[in-house]
Amino acid sequence: MVTQGSPVQLNGVTLESEHPQSVSQPQPAFQIQPVTPDAAPCQPRETWGGKYEFLLSCIGYCVGLGNVWRFPYLCYRNGGGVFLIPYFVMLLFTGLPLFLLELSLGQYGAAGPITVWKCCPLLKGIGVGMLLVSSLVSLYYNVIIAWTFYYLGMSFQSPLPWSCDAPQNVPPLPGLSPSSRTALLGVTHSSGLHDPGPVRWPLAICLLVAWIVIFLCMLKGIRSSGKVVYFTATFPYLVLIVLIIRGATLDGSIEGIRFYLSSDWSRLQSVWNDAASQIFYSLGIGFGGLLSMASYNKFDNNVIRDTLVIAIGNCCTSFFAGFAIFSILGHMAGDGKPSSWVRCASPSTCSAYCSSPR
Repeated sequence: MVTQGSPVQLNGVTLESEHPQSVSQPQPAFQIQPVTPDAAPCQPRETWGGKYEFLLSCIGYCVGLGNVWRFPYLCYRNGGGVFLIPYFVMLLFTGLPLFLLELSLGQYGAAGPITVWKCCPLLKGIGVGMLLVSSLVSLYYNVIIAWTFYYLGMSFQSPLPWSCDAPQNVPPLPGLSPSSRTALLGVTHSSGLHDPGPVRWPLAICLLVAWIVIFLCMLKGIRSSGKVVYFTATFPYLVLIVLIIRGATLDGSIEGIRFYLSSDWSRLQSVWNDAASQIFYSLGIGFGGLLSMASYNKFDNNVIRDTLVIAIGNCCTSFFAGFAIFSILGHMAGDGKPSSWVRCASPSTCSAYCSSPR
C-alpha cells in the first residue's frame, strides 16, 4: 500500500497519487508503429453506379428464352391456364426464398460465388459448382444467341430464305429422296458424334460476334455492364409489346388466347415438377450470377424489395409473353382447333406449326 503523495509510475511517467491505492506492476510503454502498405486496409468493393443498374441487370439476367420460349410450351403441354396455379405457388414457396437467399449472400458477403463461402469453408464446393454450371450454360446459350443473330441478318433478305415461293409444291416435299435432299437442298447427315461435319461459317461468325459483344460489355466490369443494361434489359419489353399488339390484330388471335387461358383441371396433379423447373430455370437460381451481381450492392440495400420486384416482374413477363406467342399461333391455325394447329415437339425446340390443309 502507498500513502497519499507517493509517486506512482504509469507507462514510464511519474504521477503523484492523491488517494491511497495499491501499487501496480510496471507496464510496458506503448509504441505507435507507422502503417505500412502491407497493413493498409483493403479497398472497399466497387458498387453499382445507380439503383436501377442493379435492378435492370438482374431483370436482364432473369428474363430471356425461358420466358418467351419455354413458358408458353409448358402452358400448352400442361393444360393451358391451369399451369399458372402451380407456377405461382412454386414461386411463392421456393422461388422467392431461394432468390432472397442468394441475393443476401452476395450483398452481405460482398464477394463472389467462391469467396463468399469463407464464412463456411465446408460449403465452398457449392461455389465451385455454381461456377462450373455457369460455364457450361454459357457455352450452349451463346450458340442460341448466334442463331438469333443469324436469323436477324437473314430476315432482311427478300424473299426470306425460309419462305416457300410455290405453296402448291409443299405436299410433294416430304417425298424427296435422300439424294435430292443432300444434293439439291444442301442437307448433310452426320454418322454420329465422332463426325461433327463441316463448319457452318455463317453460324461460326455469328457465334464469334456474340462472344465479342459479351467481352465488350464486361470489359470494365459493372462500370460498363451497368450502362449496357439500360438498353439490353428494356429493349426486349419493347419487342414484346410490339408482338402483342401485332398478334392481337391477326385473324384467329382470339382463339389462340382463349386456348392459352383455358384450363384442363385433370392435369393439375401432374404439373408441379414442370412448374418448379420453370421457376428455377427462369429466375436463374443456383448459377451464381445473382450472387455476383448482389455483391456490388451497398451493405444497407433493401434486398427484400429487390427480390419482390425482380422475381414477380420476371414471372409477369412470362405470363404476358404467352399472349404474344399464342395469339400468333391462333392465326397460324386458321380453323381454331387446338388439336390441329399447335404441336410442341419438345421443350428445347417448342416448335409450333400449322398442320391444317391450308
